[in-house]
Amino acid sequence: MFEFELLHTDGAARAGRLHLPHGMVHTPAFMPVGTRGTVKTVTPEEVAGVGAEIVLANTYHLYLRPGHEVVRELGGLHRFMHWEAPVLTDSGGFQVFSLASLNRVSEDGVQFQSHIDGSRHLFTPERVMEIERALGADIIMAFDECPPGQASRELAVAAHERTLAWLARCRARFDQLVAEDGRAEAQTLFPILQGSVFPDLRLEAARRTRELGEWNGYAIGGLSVGEPKPAMHRILEVLTPALPGGRPRYLMGVGYPEDLVEAIRRGMDMFDCVAPTRNGRNHAAWVTAEGQVNIKSARFRLDPGPLDAACDCYTCRNYTRAYLRHLAVSGEVLGLRLLSLHNLRFLVRLTEQARAAIAAGRLGQWSEEWLRVFHSQRKPRTERD
Repeated sequence: MFEFELLHTDGAARAGRLHLPHGMVHTPAFMPVGTRGTVKTVTPEEVAGVGAEIVLANTYHLYLRPGHEVVRELGGLHRFMHWEAPVLTDSGGFQVFSLASLNRVSEDGVQFQSHIDGSRHLFTPERVMEIERALGADIIMAFDECPPGQASRELAVAAHERTLAWLARCRARFDQLVAEDGRAEAQTLFPILQGSVFPDLRLEAARRTRELGEWNGYAIGGLSVGEPKPAMHRILEVLTPALPGGRPRYLMGVGYPEDLVEAIRRGMDMFDCVAPTRNGRNHAAWVTAEGQVNIKSARFRLDPGPLDAACDCYTCRNYTRAYLRHLAVSGEVLGLRLLSLHNLRFLVRLTEQARAAIAAGRLGQWSEEWLRVFHSQRKPRTERD
């Protein structure tokens, strides 16, 4: 269990298989985000239908509602959310960043005020491990501090050091919990490497994390949080040779199509992002030859074609652009669901295409052509569109 098979490489890019207690995940892999135990507007069967093999859920939100003890009592997260395939839970560290106005960070942990009812809580590394153990995901994330993309070096160093200190405490408590319940096969813990856009901090994080012991995978946090895209690419290029080749690399919070392709080229294996369903709920869809489009645009009013002629998803096989536009301008919920399904399939299919290109030894050629097509047809839209 937790074995990572490296099947093919092409430059820095890799294709593999990750074996987990609830199933196998082919990598590169995109993980739909089910923040509160549900991928917004779509059913678990529909998530599986787009080809997703693993989903992500959020420790912070599930802790607040319904509560990790409720989830444990009802059989764990897989049974609770009716998803028997692999699950990954993040630790709440990103919420320290995104909900900073409600939080106070110290060496001990994070005191925060619930955005739901104003109640106050304390997350320590130990407490987070206990919560994630109760939720029961296949992969759980260490508690970290994520600095903003434009953080000063001083702030980045502080978050980097605190993340490493918390990691040692997470590892100690996780190992203790495993020893107490005797179910070592149930979960694995991934560390998170911080360091913002400073290569020396990232390399130090990789070195010191490896000094803490063996890990079944490594996560890279604190990217795609406002820093320039070239800075993200540079950090990935620096980190790739510093991480074990036989372990999966998870780039957290990255899921826009072009970012996915660029990260796969640089050796990343796992990704997650709320963008597919968030964009869908805002009437936006990714189209292979046009980039991102707004389906409410007047140009789609009489369009009898599929949303994306290159896509094999349920939406594109069955509905026209004109009908999707009608749903959007009429405020019909079905439109949001259909766009979300398409966007999810778009990213999952993108990773499938990348795996095939890596296996064929043509990832570089494929990615250059894909990015050229995705960007080339973008046209300025009028405000009316």
